[in-house]
Amino acid sequence: MHDTFFLLVCVIILATLFDFINGFHDTANAIATSVSTRVLTPKIAVLMAAILNMVGALSGTAVAKTVGVGLVDAASVTQVTVVAALISAITWDIITWYFGLPTSSSHAILSSIVGAAIATAGTGVILQKGVYKVLIGLIVSPVLGIILGFLLMLFLIWLFRRAAPSLVSNLFGRLQIVSAAYMAFSHGNNDAQKTMGIITMALVSYGALPDFHVPTWVIVLCATAMAFGTAAGGWRIIKTLGVRLVHLRPINGFAAETSAATIIEIASRIGLPLSTTHIISSTIMGVGASKRLSAVRWGIGGNIIMAWILTLPACALLAWAICKLLYLVAG
Repeated sequence: MHDTFFLLVCVIILATLFDFINGFHDTANAIATSVSTRVLTPKIAVLMAAILNMVGALSGTAVAKTVGVGLVDAASVTQVTVVAALISAITWDIITWYFGLPTSSSHAILSSIVGAAIATAGTGVILQKGVYKVLIGLIVSPVLGIILGFLLMLFLIWLFRRAAPSLVSNLFGRLQIVSAAYMAFSHGNNDAQKTMGIITMALVSYGALPDFHVPTWVIVLCATAMAFGTAAGGWRIIKTLGVRLVHLRPINGFAAETSAATIIEIASRIGLPLSTTHIISSTIMGVGASKRLSAVRWGIGGNIIMAWILTLPACALLAWAICKLLYLVAG
């Protein structure tokens, strides 16, 4: 019992650390375009993102339920399973942050849960319906991001085709603050819930909860951890998204952020765990392509896409190996 309680404490600590890292790893999702277009200074942008990430994290638990009971058979999950998954996802986030790659913290943790669960109880532990749901989100959401970003940008170009450039720049300089706030809120809403689901899964496994429902203290803990992580910043990834991928103006940033946040909000309300990184990266590419295809640095975009594709198998295998090692050490 004491060993099990110790592992539960480890899960809560590691999950909080993952949420913190997720915050600084994915800060770029909310503020990269605003910083790039010089609408907001880095300090103001990070502060705003931190506050609204917290508010968003407090706004729902539908995604948490998908993560906690939708991917793998909860009865087969142990505390060691969850610890291995968290170590895997944290390791992947730190590696990709170091190289400035905007990979998905969401898919890192989701694939890590699957890999660790297979190491614990075999492939029969996987709930195919939940895995398909995540894979559909992985495949469809970036495509939707490119299309929506492209179409919204074309609409804005048509709408303001006769307006003076200075007027457009001033107007969207203000509107982009709103879109950045919207993006930060939606990021907190979707991403923090994944950690809520993991902690709640561990509490159910330990027997501290009779069924799967997210306690208030878990919601507050995850919201706070993500907010502090966001405040720590993630400047390497901000540079990749906001500067290296495509040259942005305020109207472009507004279109990218509004498109991305809308997709994420809809997904959060129906309990679909998306990658906020995938979405904002794809809407930026869609917005850039509306000027001309050469406006997007497709080489950088290709590297990002390869990192996306690599995340799922890499994290699943890493979590499987860590889980097997932990069981071996535990004897």
